[in-house]
Amino acid sequence: MNIGEAARTSGVSAKMIRHYEAIGLIPSVARTAGGYRIYDTADIHALRFIRHARDLGFPLADLDGLLRLWRDRSRSSGEVKKLALAHIDTLDRKIAELQAMRATLRQLADRCHGDDRPDCPILEGLAG
Repeated sequence: MNIGEAARTSGVSAKMIRHYEAIGLIPSVARTAGGYRIYDTADIHALRFIRHARDLGFPLADLDGLLRLWRDRSRSSGEVKKLALAHIDTLDRKIAELQAMRATLRQLADRCHGDDRPDCPILEGLAG
């Protein structure tokens, strides 16, 4: 299938498919005589895998390792679990940071009258 069909089938945009190929995340695919990319079922499975991993927040830097583990049928599940747990730790840290930002912004918003007065605790808080 061509890149448009691959994008629709995998849920990964054509632009990102090209990017993944350019950075070596997916191998270069065969091309027609006219230079159009041709994707097969294995390529679509890899793109879907990447999409699901990205949907779970895995960074681009981790995808190559995840793909290698996914393709390696002799790998241990322990390696995969280790990566997943490390990612959970990262997500937990990000969640805590977002919650702290939200709490600070909520405090500033609660102190703001939100009327025609020029004084603004939100801007004062941002100014430090």
